[in-house]
Amino acid sequence: MSQLFAEDEVELQSLVKQFLRSISDKISSAPSPECAEEILLHLEETDKDFHNYEFVKYLRQYVENALGSVVEEETNNLTREDGQHAIGSGHDTLIHAVTQRTRDSAEYQQMIHTLKNTMITVVESLKNKFEDDQLRKEEMHHEKQHRQSNIQFTDNCSDSGSSFSQSYGFFRQEQLQVLAEKLDSNKPKEVRWEALKVLCRAPTSDVLSCESWSSLRRNLCVALSEPDPDLSDNALRFFAKSLSSSPLNVTREIYTSLAKSVASSFLSHKLSFPSGSATIDINRPEISRLLKQIRLMNDFQKEVTNFWIRHPEKYMEEVIESTFSLLSYHHEHGSPGTERVLEPVHLLALLDVKATWFKKWMHGYYSRAVILRLLERKYKSVVSGLLNNKDLSLLCTSERPETRGESVYSGKELEYCCFVHSLCVLGKLVIYTNGRKLFPIKIRKYKDPVTLTDLIVILSFHMHLIQLINVIKCILIHLLLVGSDVVSPSTLVMEVLWMLCEQTEWAAECLYQTPVIEKLLAPVILKSPAATLSLIADILARIANTDRGLALFLFEKNLAAAHSERTFAAHIIVQFTQRLLDKELPSLCESDMPHSLCGAFILVCRQMYNTCEGLQVLRPYGLHKALAAAWKKTSTLSERVQTPVPGGDAGSSTQELQNMLIWEETLLDSLLNFAATPKGLLLLQQTGAINECVSYMFSRFTKKLQVSSCEKFGYGVMVTQVAATAPGVVALHSSGFIRALVLELWSVLECSGDNIRVVRPKPTPIDPIDRSCLKSFLYLVNLLSSSQSVWELLGRQPLANKSEYTLREMPTSIPDLIDRLIAMNSDVKIHSLFHYEESHTFGLRLLNVLCCNLDSFLLLESQYNICSMLLQSQMGNNTFEINQNIIIDSLSVERNHVLVRVSVVGGPSERRLPPRDLQEVKGEHPYPWPWFSCYPVPRCYTLDPPDILHTSPDSEISAFLSSWKDPKNDGSWMEACRTLYCKVMASKPSVLTGKGKLLLFVFLLQDKKIICLSKMLMLPQCLLNMSKTEIFVFFFFLPAIFGSLTLKPVTHQEGYPGHDWLASTVFLIMAGNIEKSLCLLVSLSSLLTSAFIWPARIHASIHFPKEVAESGIPPVYWCTAHYVEMLLKAEVPLVHSAFKMSGFTPSQMCLHWLIQCFWNYLDWTEICHYICTCVVMGPDYQVYMCVAIFKHLQPDILQRTQSQELQVFLKVRWSQNYNIHAIFY
Repeated sequence: MSQLFAEDEVELQSLVKQFLRSISDKISSAPSPECAEEILLHLEETDKDFHNYEFVKYLRQYVENALGSVVEEETNNLTREDGQHAIGSGHDTLIHAVTQRTRDSAEYQQMIHTLKNTMITVVESLKNKFEDDQLRKEEMHHEKQHRQSNIQFTDNCSDSGSSFSQSYGFFRQEQLQVLAEKLDSNKPKEVRWEALKVLCRAPTSDVLSCESWSSLRRNLCVALSEPDPDLSDNALRFFAKSLSSSPLNVTREIYTSLAKSVASSFLSHKLSFPSGSATIDINRPEISRLLKQIRLMNDFQKEVTNFWIRHPEKYMEEVIESTFSLLSYHHEHGSPGTERVLEPVHLLALLDVKATWFKKWMHGYYSRAVILRLLERKYKSVVSGLLNNKDLSLLCTSERPETRGESVYSGKELEYCCFVHSLCVLGKLVIYTNGRKLFPIKIRKYKDPVTLTDLIVILSFHMHLIQLINVIKCILIHLLLVGSDVVSPSTLVMEVLWMLCEQTEWAAECLYQTPVIEKLLAPVILKSPAATLSLIADILARIANTDRGLALFLFEKNLAAAHSERTFAAHIIVQFTQRLLDKELPSLCESDMPHSLCGAFILVCRQMYNTCEGLQVLRPYGLHKALAAAWKKTSTLSERVQTPVPGGDAGSSTQELQNMLIWEETLLDSLLNFAATPKGLLLLQQTGAINECVSYMFSRFTKKLQVSSCEKFGYGVMVTQVAATAPGVVALHSSGFIRALVLELWSVLECSGDNIRVVRPKPTPIDPIDRSCLKSFLYLVNLLSSSQSVWELLGRQPLANKSEYTLREMPTSIPDLIDRLIAMNSDVKIHSLFHYEESHTFGLRLLNVLCCNLDSFLLLESQYNICSMLLQSQMGNNTFEINQNIIIDSLSVERNHVLVRVSVVGGPSERRLPPRDLQEVKGEHPYPWPWFSCYPVPRCYTLDPPDILHTSPDSEISAFLSSWKDPKNDGSWMEACRTLYCKVMASKPSVLTGKGKLLLFVFLLQDKKIICLSKMLMLPQCLLNMSKTEIFVFFFFLPAIFGSLTLKPVTHQEGYPGHDWLASTVFLIMAGNIEKSLCLLVSLSSLLTSAFIWPARIHASIHFPKEVAESGIPPVYWCTAHYVEMLLKAEVPLVHSAFKMSGFTPSQMCLHWLIQCFWNYLDWTEICHYICTCVVMGPDYQVYMCVAIFKHLQPDILQRTQSQELQVFLKVRWSQNYNIHAIFY
């Protein structure tokens, strides 16, 4: 059966149509005919239902009927042949041979010829029927369109549906060639119009791949520029359909053609730009046509970023280059006789005023690299044109006429849109390194190339034109294509400068320059309007928030002031702020926003005085006093605001009260930020507003608010700084902060969130302090870091020691917390805890940190007998009276560690602390350390002192001292002594060891009188055999021994609450000789150095200013620790940042070290070196030593910060040897 009859053709048509419907989803997704053909060729491999199609079954049956007999005959012939000469032994070889002979047969050739002719006939018949159906649909559509001929092409005409919702068919090359001929500009309009309609239905892939595409593109571009809207709109419809439903390799061709057509239209038409009172109406046919085309381009620009990364870079590069080629069109209108023309950027800015398309293009590196490379190599003129459009001074200064339609724009309005667009593009360019490399650039309006600094100066100048804001708002409200997105030039410039301030590298290069700061401060000097000054203050605050900007404000004396003098930017800002606070500027104080303006400039000052170096500069101005006075006045006025009454003007009084409260909070917040530094905290305490400021801080702290818009972190550092002093911790207590902290800790530690439904049991914590409690633990460590805070919270506060504790009874204070978690001296306390082991471990860990501060330990021991309680608990772990068997658990190990820590005094080389972990080595005792359950302390915890080389009589320093018979008559003796001391400490520090009979005489020229300052004898043999632990008993008597050293009775404050560790150290240095110790301390008391290394002496001095003495803040905190923080930021910035991240402060650690003379942190020799260095070299070496220690610990500090244990490490685990002589290298 090799012949097909008419009825077979009819059946075959039906089967082919059914087959095409079944695979229509696969064919319609093909981007080109070639791809569709490839899909059909591999359909059997990809379609599991291939053999179930009726058309396939028909073809299989037809082949079997035509060739079945031939296949059987060839198979029999091959199997009968002797030797099977052409076959071999394999079954596959037989099939291959039969197939080959069948394909060579005449029957096969006849079947193929018949089937091919029949299929051609069937396909042609189906195609003709399809075209007839299409023509009928077109005629119906044409009739409908004529009935609605008054409907014009609108914006949504550029949208097109996908191929799934439209009639879709393949076009032959001949048809496309005919359409190209019909689109020729010489053809009648109706012919071209019909051809465009047919072309819009054609698959874009067919059109772009046809041989006549070049002529089609040329004719389509001509149609785009036709004045007849029927032709231009249909041509634009074809471009819109192509851009919306084709891949990038197709759309790039369409987009580039559209860009070239638009550029050609601008070049040929040369539309005039409106000048003077002239306007431009976007409904004019030539403007409307270009606007629609540019809008289609802009829509594609904003969408193309979603998919161009999936295509080769050359496609994206062509799209970008065609856009820049269009935007690089600039008509020269510099000469007076040249009329200015409309440019593509004007219409693009009207459509996309904020340059959203460019922001999207610059978002990803994939496209940003190409953009910046093209701008650098070929299209710098685009940037030049943008710079030419930034002259805001040309904008209109009159109101928009109400009679003007919404589609009509003046030249000033177009200028404004272009300015905004250019500003957004430039702002996005300059934040990237390669974008900044485009500068300096030559532009038409300036003789010299414009640098980056010039650009910022120009932008800053535009902020002075804020008086145009209302006019600009009027303009933008009427912008048809922008909507209600109203912007002002000053706001836009400020946004750009905000972005630049965040780019530290670029800001240091260009923004933090003298011309820029001068331009920004010009409105301040000239007392510009309040709105301008508010924006200026915002930028200044962001600049001051960076290290480089702060240094520019504080230390560079390069700004012009009155009488041609140069001054610092900080001085101009703080003086202006004070005048605002004192209301010495009536024009600004009478404005609608006096408080917000003043608050904005206070924020700038705050960015300076919340740093140590900034406070040094601003302190002479007494800004804290002015803020305090303004707060007190505002607080009084807010109390006088009348309460709203029925029938009265409730709205005005309520608003007035609200404004007062906001202003009062602003002033409190500004005062509170003085507490960011040690010296600032002293100033805050002197204002008398510390309690109110801390209460305000607590209210924000509980809401987890940030410090401000510039300081994007919480109040952890500030709380820690405040808690380091007695008045600060009293304010924290009165504000409710400590109560809230204790309650939060207890709820996490014991209650475990009762309000949360229990789904599964709480896991047993692995760490001694569970992660859920770690934050509260660190807060308590920060709060109780200072001995002064411990004294204020625990001094004369007995423990409850109740006979009964209810399960729901919660502690509310630090004594309650110690009573419930540390002082476990009764079964009642143990049974009152839900998680006894975890809670008591928490308490012992906290006690371990507290006892690192020797003053805190002495207070705890004297009031609560902590050691006795711990020893009693340890005795409870002994199972026999002879102490042979001991129960070892986590609590007993913790207690053993605490007991050894508080009972053995010494540096890293002088004592050994037992670990708090059990050993896991098989076959060994899990805890091989001696058990401390009664006195004396096991000997193994006290290390033998290192061998120290005794000073020989002929040493260099001994020779120096003996050679000066009468140093009182030689003023150069002190300088020579310091030089030699530095040399000895740098080369032979072992000479000054702490042993021997060496006398070091130090003299200082003061008021032309040489005074003996100190004698330092090292420990003699009588005390060498005594450990420091044994000598520790003497310390309790030293305050009484040296109490007579106070020069006059204390008048400003109570007695020193802590122990006098300097006197104790001198007592040991003098080998326990009271007379020599007294002589040395009396001499030392006359030195300035004593104010810093001897806290007890300065506490009792009447020579201190009364307000400073009454503050209760020692000089070692507000002076030494203040300068340590300042130098640490400059010299070891990573450590400074680590402290800030951890919520801890270097000043607290310095206060801890210095008050107890580094006891338990440095070896005895290093403590002696520390005192000698401060006395000989001056008190500033106390600062250098602390900075050097932090630098020495930098690797550990950075590591511990990441694991959130910085505070514990510095107080408890610092076991590294440190040599004082390192600071002399």
